[in-house]
Amino acid sequence: MRARLAIASAGLTVELREILLRDKAPDFLTTSPKGTVPVMVADEVIEESRNIMHWALGRSDPERLLPDMTENATALIAECDGSFKIALDHTKYAVRYPDIDAAESRATAASFITKLDAQLDTKRWLYGDSPSFADLAILPFVRQFAHTDLDWWDRQSFTHAHSWLAAFKSSARFTSIMKKYPPWKSGQDRVLFP
Repeated sequence: MRARLAIASAGLTVELREILLRDKAPDFLTTSPKGTVPVMVADEVIEESRNIMHWALGRSDPERLLPDMTENATALIAECDGSFKIALDHTKYAVRYPDIDAAESRATAASFITKLDAQLDTKRWLYGDSPSFADLAILPFVRQFAHTDLDWWDRQSFTHAHSWLAAFKSSARFTSIMKKYPPWKSGQDRVLFP
């Protein structure tokens, strides 16, 4: 999701190949033996959504998302991609981790949301009045976390984080990247994004 957000923000058009993770096309595995998504094939194979974000915005950044990349923003994204994402996975896919306490994982993830909530106390977005690279990099994972149990999420006192996520989910950009595509198969017609 965040790779698509950055590509849309950059105003780029790319060929999209929707990969069904339980039925990966052999051509995809040839390109990316790791078998994880997303993958961008440009002058080189770029794996990991954050790297794709940098690739897209490095080519075109009309919304000026990259200048907001302070040390604090970089550290916040690293925390999101590290301990928060691990706790999110342990919460969302608890059945895969029977030796890990899902409630403890959710509490770990919630402590990151509390930190975001405090940062959003006087701002609409993490670093001001408009979205930054950090917002686009973090919001998709916060959305996943909220959707693990929306009733629980709605009962939490993350007032600012609730508003932040709601603004993101109601945005035209979010709606535009959430279009469903059929899984890609070798030989099919090209699908362009956005």
